Amino acid sequence: MKFLDIGEVSEKSGVKPSALRYYEEVGLISSVSRHGLRRQFPPEVLLQLKLISMGKSAGFSLDEIAGMFGRNGMPDLPRETLRQKADEIDRQIRELKALSDTLRHVADCPAPSHLECPTFRRLVNVAGKRGGAKVRAR
Repeated sequence: MKFLDIGEVSEKSGVKPSALRYYEEVGLISSVSRHGLRRQFPPEVLLQLKLISMGKSAGFSLDEIAGMFGRNGMPDLPRETLRQKADEIDRQIRELKALSDTLRHVADCPAPSHLECPTFRRLVNVAGKRGGAKVRAR
């Protein structure tokens, strides 16, 4: 079996070597040996990195992602957790779609003032009942 050194893994995956070292430190991936000072990884690490990236994009923490790999480093995906995350993403999509529709209406509304527009008032009231846009401190 041909192993990939950390530079090859970084190049093929787009993950920085520092992130690869961190992922190894926290147990998400494992090197199998060293060639000089360079870590050597099995080719399967590329699949693991794709799953890690997908998990991060879905909003899972690295700890949650680590729990999705078995002792052998292969995926052991918790189906119910994935269903719950998919439901959460679907809810976010609906909220973002409603926000997008509101913004488009505000941008295109022919009323002289948005406060005179009954559709705008209705959209604002609906958004307010759902909790409206979340304000984040910066």
